[in-house]
Formats: sequence, structure tokens, C-alpha cells
Amino acid sequence: MAGGPGTPQLVAAVSNAGGLGCLAGGYLHAEPLRQAIDTVRALTDQPFAVNLSAAPLAKPDPVRIARAQELLAPFRAELGLPPEPPPVPELPGFDEQLDVILEAQIPVVSFVFGAPDAAYLNLLHEAGITLMGTATHLLEAIVLEESGVDFIVAQGAEAGGHRGAFVGHAEQGMVGAMTLTPLLAKHIAIPIITAGGVMDGRSIAAAQMLGAVGVQMGTAFLACPESGAHPAYKALLSQGSEIATTLTRIFTGRYGRVLRNRLVNELHAHEAELPGFPLQLFLTQDIRQAAAEQGLTDFMALWAGQGCHLCEDRPAAALIAAWVEQATALLGAGTLPEPLPMPESASSAEDQWPDPASLI
Repeated sequence: MAGGPGTPQLVAAVSNAGGLGCLAGGYLHAEPLRQAIDTVRALTDQPFAVNLSAAPLAKPDPVRIARAQELLAPFRAELGLPPEPPPVPELPGFDEQLDVILEAQIPVVSFVFGAPDAAYLNLLHEAGITLMGTATHLLEAIVLEESGVDFIVAQGAEAGGHRGAFVGHAEQGMVGAMTLTPLLAKHIAIPIITAGGVMDGRSIAAAQMLGAVGVQMGTAFLACPESGAHPAYKALLSQGSEIATTLTRIFTGRYGRVLRNRLVNELHAHEAELPGFPLQLFLTQDIRQAAAEQGLTDFMALWAGQGCHLCEDRPAAALIAAWVEQATALLGAGTLPEPLPMPESASSAEDQWPDPASLI
């Protein structure tokens, strides 16, 4: 969970509770990424993952950038910001991120928006790193399986945050998790992890029954004390509903699911005029920062899945314990799967998959 909610504290708390915490590294240059990894390691001796972006970067389009600045100018004025956004910073290179991953001996790396080139994947596998890709429909899953990843995250339409789609139009990737999980489990040989709408032990149990070996949860942790989400953001989550969220390109140039707010509603009709990812991310950065400083949720990027109304303000460890107990009761004692074995390339003792809540 990039952009604030996915703090090193939350990553460590999930891993300490037996899950596999995941650090969002896609926006980070080498040194900030290294520092974040070090912070997590200072808080846990358990394995955790790092998530990176495999998206090709949009080429600067002066016309679209100018149009975005024009559309955003009234909101900047309202927030007391200069009419022009800050210069677009230099983007982190995948090579520099990969160097940090290899140096830090991260056991698991996950990707969104596709998969890196085969040379990168081979290098990661040779280092004993387990790889996860994100698919929103069957064709994407086939592409990822053929690329050589070890697990596929089946991202249902319910999921909050960015859509992981990378093949076809965005709407083609709007398949619900209940449909997507068994579909991929039937046609894909490698293990499937369900994401989207997974908020408690009931949905963990359901995912296993549908053929998943585990689940990926994001929205469910947003209200935790370890989450870096703004307090005003957290307060809105439990007030939301399944119709409170929508898909938008407003904040980053890629579609993602957020809670509706004024910025989303007023710019909805102009989404097609905006630049791509990640240029739009930087064009809105000062707006989002000013909104957070002023506590104005009307201008924040409120990433959230359709299950946000089930968010609880409880420590991550307490939530995981409750979910595992609930899932175990529903499935029957002893029916939760055994801890997943790592591939042979990552079978050293210190790199074993975390126990008992490895479903999460």
C-alpha cells in the first residue's frame, strides 16, 4: 500500500503475527527503499515481501500535462498552493531498486502492472527470491505463468488501490474475486492468491474453498493503528459502503479504486484528458500533501476496496488472530493449509514461508 498507509510498522506487525507483510517500493529510489527495508528489519526477524511496479512509464505529453494543470489549478488555489505544480522529480529506475532487493536478500518480491523482462526475473530467481505477479483476468494470468513467476495474485474487481491490469482495456479486468479465483485455479498450474473483498476469516475461508492457497489483504488493515492512513481517512472507512467506492485515474494516471470525494467527482468527466502513470501522480502530489496537512478528505487519494465498511480499528496482530480463528472454525479444525513451501531456489532455513497465518 503505497502513498502512506503501508508503513514499515504495519509490514512488520503483519509478519510478526505470522502473515507475510509487504512493503510498497514502487515509488522509492534506492536509498529510501533501503531505509524502509532496514526499518522493517529492525522491527521483525520474520520474512516480508517488497512490491514493485513493472509498468512502462508514460511518455510526457505536453498537451495532457497542460490540461491537467488547468483542471487542477482551482483546487490548488483553494488549498493555498501556487498555480503551477512542483517540477516532476526523477523517477526511480528498476535497476537501482533491483540492486537494493538483491543486496538486502529480500525473500519475496511481488509485481503489479505485468512482469519485468525475463533477464530481471532470472536474476531474482537465481538469488532464491520467490516472485508473485498480479492478474485481473485469465489472459494476464497465462502471461504471468509463462514469464516464470511462482504465484499469481488474482485481483478481483472489489480490490482497493491500483488495478493491476496490463493486458487489454481496464474494464476487461473488472472480474470479481469469486469468479476469478476458481477460473485461475482451473487453468493455471502455479498457486493462486486471492485479493479483493477479503476482509475477515469468512472471506479467507471462501478463498480457500474456491481454490486459492492464500489471500492478499490491504483495505482490511487501513484502520489499524500501525497504518499510516490519515486519521480523517480512517474515520471515513467504516462509514463507507459497497457503493462508496469508484474507479478513477485522477490521482496517478492509472485506474484505482478509491472512496468518492469532491476531487474525484468534479474531475470525473475529464479523466481521458489526463496524462498517464506516473506523471499524473506527481501533478497531484502537492494537492494530496496539502490536503493531508489540512485534514481535507475532499482532496486526498482515499484508496479503499468495496469491503471498507468492515474495517476495524484494531492492531494488525489482533485482526490476524481473529481471522485465523474464524477461518479455522468455518473450515473445520486442521483444515487450514500447511505453510506453503518455497521453491527449491529459496529453500534455505531463513527463507521459509511464514507460519500459521501464511494465508494472509
